[in-house]
Amino acid sequence: MQWSEHHAALEAILFASGEAISLARLSEVLGKTPEYIEQLCGELMDDYRYGQRGFRLLRMEDRVQMVSAPEYAAEILAIMEERKPERLSRSSLEVLSIIAYYEPVTKTYIEQVRGVDSSYTIGLLLDREFIEDCGRLEVPGRPILYRTTPHFLRAFGISSREELPELPRSEQSQEEKGSG
Repeated sequence: MQWSEHHAALEAILFASGEAISLARLSEVLGKTPEYIEQLCGELMDDYRYGQRGFRLLRMEDRVQMVSAPEYAAEILAIMEERKPERLSRSSLEVLSIIAYYEPVTKTYIEQVRGVDSSYTIGLLLDREFIEDCGRLEVPGRPILYRTTPHFLRAFGISSREELPELPRSEQSQEEKGSG
């Protein structure tokens, strides 16, 4: 690795970590002496401070951490306010789970699974844009079909429904598989 590659590797490690890392650990990972790592950190600190960058390298005793530049605190706070995770009640999580695993589904299906009226919870999830109306079922009464939204995926940190954990199987269905 060349000198500039060491800078890039150090930046990548600190950025991905999001927390303070000891110089000893960085030395171990990069295969360089602690003195070399300390010199590398000093150069990055100067580069960030004097290069009008949006982040800094913060030194805390024998640890370093990449942090945002304090002069951008107001802008960062404004963005973070938008990204605050929304708290969902147990009933909201139940309804959302049913929709996520079985979409598109009707309100009647959700209520059959849960055994209780889910009108309020469905309305709440619609308002918060976790779910959306995706048409109507072609049966008498034409009930509304619901599905999850991209907001749901972002909120749960997944890129598609295929990333949802597998549903646990009931003992009966496992026994049926074993006897077949």
